[in-house]
Amino acid sequence: MREPALTHPLRVLYSFPHKIGASRIRSIAWQQVEGIAAAGAEPLVYTGVVHRALSDRIDVRTTLARGGLRLPYRALGRTRTLGLHDRMVARQLPKVADRVDVVHVWPLGALRTLETAARLGIPTVLERPNAHTRFAYEVVAAECDRLGVALPPDHEHAYNAKILRHEEEEYRLADYLLCPSDFVVKTFLDERFPAEKLLRHTYGFDPTIFFPPDEERPERPGLTVLFAGVAAVRKGLHLALEAWLRSSAAEDGTFLIAGEFVPAYRDRLSALLSHPSVHVLGHRNDLPDLMRWSDVLVLPSLEEGYGLVCAEAIACGSVPLVSDACTDLCRHLENALVHDAGDVAALTEHVAALHGDRALLARLRQGAFATAPDATWARAGQTLVDVYRQAIERDPALVRGSRSRTHESVPQTP
Repeated sequence: MREPALTHPLRVLYSFPHKIGASRIRSIAWQQVEGIAAAGAEPLVYTGVVHRALSDRIDVRTTLARGGLRLPYRALGRTRTLGLHDRMVARQLPKVADRVDVVHVWPLGALRTLETAARLGIPTVLERPNAHTRFAYEVVAAECDRLGVALPPDHEHAYNAKILRHEEEEYRLADYLLCPSDFVVKTFLDERFPAEKLLRHTYGFDPTIFFPPDEERPERPGLTVLFAGVAAVRKGLHLALEAWLRSSAAEDGTFLIAGEFVPAYRDRLSALLSHPSVHVLGHRNDLPDLMRWSDVLVLPSLEEGYGLVCAEAIACGSVPLVSDACTDLCRHLENALVHDAGDVAALTEHVAALHGDRALLARLRQGAFATAPDATWARAGQTLVDVYRQAIERDPALVRGSRSRTHESVPQTP
């Protein structure tokens, strides 16, 4: 029987199969490891490759790199490479089990590690950076059909039955699923997962990069709206453009798009993108500056994990106009305007409201600044350590029961 409380610093085996410290989820993983270390935990990190060095205090071991040699992820294919990482970590886990209190794993690189941890009696948590994969596939497929957009077969949200089966097996084997938002929790509850299997944590922003402008923005006649991130169907850029062009804000305002497109999606939006108020900037490395310059960040996502860009925008004083898939940090009429996902009419009204009422814009901007201190990566790291302790201290019988009921209730892909 595991002791109810730890008498030593919490020890975490953190398994991340990608290039830790690179972009997107790779940056999230880097921030999590640094955050839990700063909060007093002792992480033992197994990662495919180190893209950005972690602090010296953190024990880091690579599975896909030795010295200056790296195994390219394309050499074996992404799925096989992630599986190789998983097998290597699973082989190492028994050797280090006496210095591990909890195992934290990431999707598509976790099956063998989860099985080994279960045999050793070590609690496991599986990161869920997005909604339930079945939900995400279905929502994106329906919107692509509506738009007449075909995703590339290797796109992360193109339906893949093999990946779905793999991830659902990981869901089953993990003791707990780490959900960064209530939206993610809901997608698992809708799939009949027991609530006790779903643990809430959060993500954050780096205040050394994302911070308010040094000076007040100059008075400008029009509204400046920013869409930042990958221009994908699930992020709802098409909805944002429709709302923008329906509103009076498009007459003297500016709509900036900082991100790369799926070619078929860009082709479908070509008429909207050709409007003189719309400026496609492509991939940018100066997002913090763009956020500080913009009045509004728009993110009408149909499916979301956390909406990390919203936290970053709030820190820079850019007011979020978002769907209800992004509402953990974004609160309607407090620091943001929130609409039901897919409701272009409501989003149009919100754009028009901020265009016509600068007092409202200023009030929401102050609300954003007030919210920001609670949304840093440092806070997220402390929250994650607290969640680890929940996973360790809960009744093991409850965990086993949750796993069993999940196996019975999750629909299996033929």
